[in-house]
Amino acid sequence: MTSNNNKILIDTLPKSLRPAAKFVRHKEQASGLSTTRFIQDATTCLIPKVVFSRSLADLTENTFLETTEEALIYFVPTILGERVARKIFSKNLPNNLKKEVATKGVDLIEKAKYNPITKNNNKKTLPVKAAIALAAMAIPLTEFSLNYIKNLMTLKIFNKSDFKNIASLENNKEDKAHQEKVRKSAKNHIKLAAGLYAGCLGLATLLATKGKNSKILQNISEFIVAPGSKLFKKNKKAKNFFNKYLCMDFNNQNGKLCLSKGQLTTCVLVGGAGYFGASADRGKENLKETATRFPLVALYVITGSEFVEHAFKKILSKMGKCKDTIDKDLNVPKFDDLGNLAEKFAKKRKTNIQDEYKSLVKQKVLITGLPYIFSIGIMGFFVAGMTNYFTKKRYENSLKKQNL
Repeated sequence: MTSNNNKILIDTLPKSLRPAAKFVRHKEQASGLSTTRFIQDATTCLIPKVVFSRSLADLTENTFLETTEEALIYFVPTILGERVARKIFSKNLPNNLKKEVATKGVDLIEKAKYNPITKNNNKKTLPVKAAIALAAMAIPLTEFSLNYIKNLMTLKIFNKSDFKNIASLENNKEDKAHQEKVRKSAKNHIKLAAGLYAGCLGLATLLATKGKNSKILQNISEFIVAPGSKLFKKNKKAKNFFNKYLCMDFNNQNGKLCLSKGQLTTCVLVGGAGYFGASADRGKENLKETATRFPLVALYVITGSEFVEHAFKKILSKMGKCKDTIDKDLNVPKFDDLGNLAEKFAKKRKTNIQDEYKSLVKQKVLITGLPYIFSIGIMGFFVAGMTNYFTKKRYENSLKKQNL
């Protein structure tokens, strides 16, 4: 069944179900992880922080951080990787290998085990892929810098560097020496990030120009685009985990480079270092709040609602629900496959294809939608409210101890 027929079937759904169906379909069709994850994370992180904002400075910081972070992570990789780095670093590749740049490095390495032609081509292709991946390190390093930029912004606009004043725990006069310390630390860390990126670009240039003739550079390239395959050749679970979550290589979306799970994890880890460092500069209260929030938020950003969805599918399967869409391995068909499935069931059961399609879509929306909403509620409002509450309680308890 064609995409056109799927669209026709969607239009036969009840008006109450149609928006949810279109959203789930768009979620699967989005370029890489970008569009829907931007909406999801912006909704999850920003709206609750706006609701629970403790001052104008706090609101401004959160708005700045969340909007710039989400746009940076979910839209810049494709622009920087596909439209800039790919054109620059692959220009000297033979035409027959330029398309291979979009193929996952893991797949190229696995294919090379059985195909000597691929193995020979990898000597040229993998260093270029690694160079493009290194060029994209601008994203996590900018993410790292954003936390320090936020500190400078708050100093400039609100003349505040003490977290107790920013979070409305106190309203004391600012310490000029502390402000200067925060300002200096922010500038030094931004310079550090710029220096590290310069090093990444230097190595990227070396890989792209000399990689095909150097065994050492080829090994470095393989480690960058497929760390699991390089480090854990005999441990399948470790290999797959590292290739998925700690690989800087891009994903392939219809022949174009797009954000990968490994790049997302890199952003979270590198950005987290800046998150903790910038928080520590502003006082122990800010650092403790970061330590409370970050592990939960980091896990959510990396996995989205995957963990919740997997657990939910297990529950539905055990209850005997959604039998037409959840198989024994907990796999669920893609939204655009539901039309073919509905046609198959209609012939088998001698029923109406529209009714079968409606039933399948309801199941699909239930499986995908509820975990999605649950994650937004828990990871958004619960985490924002919880961290603010515990920050205030810790501060009040410290005051009580001082007065004893």
